Amino acid sequence: MNLQRPNANEATRSANRSRSVAPMSGLCTRCTDDCVGNCEVFQSTYRGRELIYPGPFGNVTAGGDKDYPIDYSHLNIQGYALGARGLPPGVVGDPDTATFPSVSTETEYGWDLKAKMKVPIFTGALGSTEIARKNWEHFAIGAAIGGVTLVCGENVCGIDPKLELDSKGKVVSAPDMDRRIETYRRYHQGYGEILVQLNVEDTRLGVAEYVHKKHGLETIELKWGQGAKCIGGEIKVNSLERALELQKRGYIVTPDPSNPISQASYKDGSLKEFERHSRLGFIDEEGFYAEVKRLRNVGYKRITLKTGAYGLRELAMAIKWGANAKIDLLTIDGAGGGTGMSPWRMMEEWGMPSLYLHAAAYEFCKKLADKGQRVPDIAFAGGFSSEDGVFKALALGAPFSKAVCMGRALMIPGMVGKNIEKWIKDGKLPRTVGQFGATPEEIFVCYEDVRNIVGANEMKNIPLGAVGIYSYCEKIRVGLQQLMAGARCFNVPAITRQELMSLTEECSKVTGIPYLMDAYREEAMKILG
Repeated sequence: MNLQRPNANEATRSANRSRSVAPMSGLCTRCTDDCVGNCEVFQSTYRGRELIYPGPFGNVTAGGDKDYPIDYSHLNIQGYALGARGLPPGVVGDPDTATFPSVSTETEYGWDLKAKMKVPIFTGALGSTEIARKNWEHFAIGAAIGGVTLVCGENVCGIDPKLELDSKGKVVSAPDMDRRIETYRRYHQGYGEILVQLNVEDTRLGVAEYVHKKHGLETIELKWGQGAKCIGGEIKVNSLERALELQKRGYIVTPDPSNPISQASYKDGSLKEFERHSRLGFIDEEGFYAEVKRLRNVGYKRITLKTGAYGLRELAMAIKWGANAKIDLLTIDGAGGGTGMSPWRMMEEWGMPSLYLHAAAYEFCKKLADKGQRVPDIAFAGGFSSEDGVFKALALGAPFSKAVCMGRALMIPGMVGKNIEKWIKDGKLPRTVGQFGATPEEIFVCYEDVRNIVGANEMKNIPLGAVGIYSYCEKIRVGLQQLMAGARCFNVPAITRQELMSLTEECSKVTGIPYLMDAYREEAMKILG
């Protein structure tokens, strides 16, 4: 098992000088007195707390690269030579009807009132990070025309420079939130939805009341952690005035911008940025039920919950309390994965890895279901980027899992498309892109599909990042159709845990998925007589 060492990583722009490194500390085995760098300890000598985070802030997303003992690659997908499940009623499976293009990848979630998506994926929380703000049009329009749900993350109102509050400290105007919601809705095609997350700060500001009253949103999402993995949402600001403004709004800002020492450090140029933190949430059962009830009274038709890579106790709380409160969707985010702004070592070393957490989620859901209790629809998150991962997650959690939440994987196409637009304008297309042509029509294989959806006249307003996200969703959709057809599952509800096999006995022990030499062995022996 290769576990990545501390003290040097591309995410923190650090590296060891020596080829020989002590495994536990990550320090070079021979640390010389005259070394010119550039490990994390070296940089921390003069930049201190800045080395806690990936960088440069606002221009990167970062994903943990710790290699866990078991992950989704230790599962393989079964293929069958006969049968067809999930075909439309009355359709008999045969080579003419059971073709992979006929596979339906549509999914839905919700307790009573369902939300439908064309593909069983949706975005991670795109909140107050600079990456989300400056790329919003690409992300929102791409998700809307792709027919998937877009999650607007926490603290969007709280950091809006043009935010207006009433005398009680509640939101009365939040132009950036308005922009985000209106952009998605302008291109919404009837599949997916935009929902907004609430953390401690958002609740205090009355964000739920504001977005429902002004925009009539149907869904709101509660959070247990995951703003920055475990400790709440973070961003950085490089202005003293901005830091003081956010502190005045009630946020935790470090170093303290009101402290004369911090102000002197900022003035002399050594302190270049401040961190804005959200508060830690504190959960309790009755409080959770009361908050769900309050949000329903506000007018929300669907209440969802996102929880992070906490241990089994918190997982059980989320599933059991969510079932009791009849929440509509529970997203369970495992360690690994990526984020816009989390402490790097926390991303590497904190929390339960995705496969372990998701396997336990299935076990807990089944335990309640076997007792006759209905559980919320489930979505898994934590490092997914391809159609095979989507299939495995749906199968591992079946019949409870309905979709996969993707963070960085659904952001990257938006950023790539945006850059292609700029490269075309500047005449600087890299060969990786230019080999396919010099115009958007030549480069983007789905360009005409998007034009057909929005109309020829509207196409001029569609950013190429949105075309990129639509193209990526199409890749996931078609790839998933192929894998589902191979497993003879012609719609998402037809996918079961039997479609998986474990490549190692340890994986089988963790997941309950049979070791590949045991899977279907009984059926095979019956055939052999």
